[in-house]
Amino acid sequence: MTKLRYPALWFMALLCALTPFKVAMADGQIVAVSGGALAGHREDGLNIFKGIPYAVPPVGERRFTAPEPAKSWGGIHPAVSFGPSCVQPPLPATSLYADEPKVMDEDCLTLNVWAPVTAEKAPVMVWIYGGALQRGSSAAPMYDGAAFAKRGIVFVSINYRLGVFGWLAHPELSAESLHGASGNYGLLDQIEALKWVRANIAAFGGDAGNVTIMGESAGALSVSYLLTSPLANGLFDKAIAESPNIRAVPKLKEAGYGLPSAEQFGLTLANKVGAADISALRAMDAVELAHASMKARFWAQGTIDGWSLPRQVVEVFDAGAQAPVPLLAGFNSGEVRSQAMFLPPVPESAEAYEAEISKRYGDLALAFLKVYPATDMRESMLATLRDAIYGWASERMVKSQSDAGLPSYLYIFDHCDEASKDRGLCAFHASELPYVFGQVGEGAQLPTNWPKPMGADDKALSAAMMEYWVGFARDGKPTSAGHDAWLPYAEGEAYMRFAAQPTAAQNPVPGMFEMQEELVSRRRAAGQQWFINVGLTANPVPGPAEAAQ
Repeated sequence: MTKLRYPALWFMALLCALTPFKVAMADGQIVAVSGGALAGHREDGLNIFKGIPYAVPPVGERRFTAPEPAKSWGGIHPAVSFGPSCVQPPLPATSLYADEPKVMDEDCLTLNVWAPVTAEKAPVMVWIYGGALQRGSSAAPMYDGAAFAKRGIVFVSINYRLGVFGWLAHPELSAESLHGASGNYGLLDQIEALKWVRANIAAFGGDAGNVTIMGESAGALSVSYLLTSPLANGLFDKAIAESPNIRAVPKLKEAGYGLPSAEQFGLTLANKVGAADISALRAMDAVELAHASMKARFWAQGTIDGWSLPRQVVEVFDAGAQAPVPLLAGFNSGEVRSQAMFLPPVPESAEAYEAEISKRYGDLALAFLKVYPATDMRESMLATLRDAIYGWASERMVKSQSDAGLPSYLYIFDHCDEASKDRGLCAFHASELPYVFGQVGEGAQLPTNWPKPMGADDKALSAAMMEYWVGFARDGKPTSAGHDAWLPYAEGEAYMRFAAQPTAAQNPVPGMFEMQEELVSRRRAAGQQWFINVGLTANPVPGPAEAAQ
């Protein structure tokens, strides 16, 4: 990394206009990027830049349009505080995940960088937050990138549009588009941010040829979209997906897999919020529209538009057309303990449970009951939903990359800190995040209602997990000194179990993947939704002959 010093900041601004991709440091705080000069700050051996614009603000007539690269701002742009979070509806104050943004605005397409002062061609990690594609923010304190940067990573976190602003398809919007497409604006934001990273991260000491995308929940879903979007080709080199799902999403103009078209979803939403057309939707106050779309139960999700998402994610993996990059992915053993409202009532007896499963699963019932027996019905019901959403998807993605000859690694997070144990939330959805981000013990920055991991074993596990993640970002091999070697999945369905300590093992949930794969294959062949169409409330599973027809 070239470091130059100048006596006057006005000269720095001039240099930015002339050579936007070179870095110029003044006390480690001034960096030149494609849009101009940035003034960040130095803290604890790190250069930190926040609120960097990577796209033109998507406001006014730009609402519901693809992002465009940020325009040059002239002079020196202050980058010492986070930009506004994207507009989103609130969570109930009692929610485990409640962490309301301090500032929200449609002008939210910014990113943040934490870099070691000494960084030179350092590995880069780009964080994509979760929140059902409806909520989330790169400014959330839990996602502070300092712990990664102190381990030699140039860490980037991004904002992307949420809810109706990021995922609305509509016939008028498709007609406006040069590609005849609409929806997926949040995905296009992520791609625009990755383009910015490729073009500018060297200015912070990062290696533009060694970029790992990383997301959890909806962020992991976004990782699956990026792996299968031709528009993201060549923009990243490795991927980490924590608790992904692979579900069928709407086609732009046709119904399918039990879903209306994406454009029909948009028309229904517009009708429910009282908007006659796209002009009316663009004229609505952003916060009012976010709240109205939540009340209308708008479901933020990708759209198969033939452009940014040409096919269903699972179809792209089947064809071997996904990005040829190493993958690390996994799920938590207690994922749905924090989502138990989705469970039906527990049957009155084991016999009733088995009879219901037999009725719904037919010739697959024996395989189902072997994995999810009636001996502990509630635990089996939790595991059924866990695997239908996260478990099968994690292993499917890892196996697909592995079958393509790419280094791929699977994990299960199975650790239970004392606070989670006291609340019956062992290894709940997203509970690995404090460990991955080093937010464990005193000083951890977690949402108010989150169980706080405080033990010495929690701290040790967090340190090990961060080492594994950093190793994977560095050279594609997750390693942690003094802990078990994490073998690729190809070696006997190997995986890493993160419990009291990291433990290498094989065959993560015996029989689960094979049964779920057959189930999903049959529903796909029959044109049915497979996502949470499982367990005691599942629609009858097609038999082999019916699926073939």
